[in-house]
Amino acid sequence: MSKYSIQELIQQTKQDDSERGFFELETPRILEVNLNGDVWAKTGSMVSYTGDIKFEREGIMEHGLGKFFKQAFSGEDTSLMSANGTGRLYLAEQGKKVTIINLQNESLTVNGNDLLAFDKNLDWDINMMKKVAGMMAGGIFNVSLEGTGPAAITSHYEPLTLLVRPEEPVITDPNATVAWSGHLEPEFRTDINVKTFFGRGSGESVQMEFKGEGFVIIQPYEEVYYSSSNNS
Repeated sequence: MSKYSIQELIQQTKQDDSERGFFELETPRILEVNLNGDVWAKTGSMVSYTGDIKFEREGIMEHGLGKFFKQAFSGEDTSLMSANGTGRLYLAEQGKKVTIINLQNESLTVNGNDLLAFDKNLDWDINMMKKVAGMMAGGIFNVSLEGTGPAAITSHYEPLTLLVRPEEPVITDPNATVAWSGHLEPEFRTDINVKTFFGRGSGESVQMEFKGEGFVIIQPYEEVYYSSSNNS
């Protein structure tokens, strides 16, 4: 552990006042949102703020009956909060690494557990992954984003982006898959073998296959989620 005097500590760890973008990385694991309006963020992700900012949890029917039922069916902690006002907002998620992606009239699909924040100008929807629901305990839904604006995703450790080519499909573990090109539609397949029955249980038996042209972002960690009904 490093040792500092008070002044050295401040110099080494203080916020960077020179950054003025809407979304900035204050540290590799803390997102700074320079707010002058509003933004969607994962409920519970606020760690600090300055200025005049109000927080409101997403209303049950705010986005229509369809999204409400999708969220209720997923049983996951997918709720969003709206942060509105002027100031600096700092967001984080369990010490995970934050990556900012600036969409330029593009689309991106993110594992619902790995979406930290996004511009309210982006259109979004919840995609249920029904085919995999009966194969694994968690990670059965994703959030699709489309339009122009920044989004922040999280990953355990450094993410890796794999290119999907027509002649080169990419196979991933669902628990290690963070995000992918919005136009790609993964297929789920099972690969049952003797290893499935010895201790691993978290997913080599279920795989996501991406075909076409685009990219997939993975993390070097198998993150297993359980629905709230399983935790009760």
